[in-house]
Amino acid sequence: MVASHGDAQSSPMSRGRRGRAPVIDAHVHIGTGDGLSGPWDTSGSLTTYLSRAGPAGITGAVLMPPLTSDYPRANRDLVPLIRSSRRFLGFAFVNPVTESGQVRSRLTRAVADDGFCGIKVHAHDGRMTREVADTARDLGVPVLYDPRGDTASVEMLAASYPEVAWIIPHLSSFADDWRAQNAFVDQLCRLPNVFTDTSGVRYFDLLQDATRRAGPHKVLFGSDGPFLHPAVELAKVRALRLPPADEALVTGGNLLRLVGPALRRFHPSPSHHRASPVRPRPIPRRRS
Repeated sequence: MVASHGDAQSSPMSRGRRGRAPVIDAHVHIGTGDGLSGPWDTSGSLTTYLSRAGPAGITGAVLMPPLTSDYPRANRDLVPLIRSSRRFLGFAFVNPVTESGQVRSRLTRAVADDGFCGIKVHAHDGRMTREVADTARDLGVPVLYDPRGDTASVEMLAASYPEVAWIIPHLSSFADDWRAQNAFVDQLCRLPNVFTDTSGVRYFDLLQDATRRAGPHKVLFGSDGPFLHPAVELAKVRALRLPPADEALVTGGNLLRLVGPALRRFHPSPSHHRASPVRPRPIPRRRS
């Protein structure tokens, strides 16, 4: 079950430090799935995530559902959270196969009306389609696409849709496919609209190589929490020993740069709650 806004507001994650650059987790699954084959399609607890992220100094998160057969319902469950707290952004999950023909209308509503600022697709559900890519291009939002190691599809997507920012998590493979990850690092260097997140990457040398060769402006901190511990995933970023300005890009700056255009386009009012993540401010300490 998704935690209430009250639970989120009183969580340890709300204890921000003034003057610090934001640390935003770009990959967090919250809500319930119906696959029941593993954590990834059963349940992602916000309470669990916040209890781990707060002590680690993580001040914000991009929320998306876990794998499920009903993404419209799962996306709706997240709307109260992303509308009510400036610490949460949302990526709308879509199944390119079962939602074919309805992708554009559903994603347009999610971005324009519900406050989502990105799209999530997993190759477990089906390969990326032009319907999804065209919609992302027209809305001006990034796509977090897990190709399950299919780096050839990344090459085609980046070339066919140069206007879309493609965030490829896990260096392309959560399954620790070293060959796929190694090939993807080359793509990360060559393709200007391809980015990655750090979640689930076990081969630290590959993560280090990707950051060094492609540059810190191509890498986003992500945890795949609560399934993976966000503090452990953040420690990998710290272990890169980047200069402070470069680390700030990885831990939040790059994400805000990618989602900023959509937030400004659809929610331009300075007083609107969705505009605030573009210039995030520390969240006051909870009063006892």
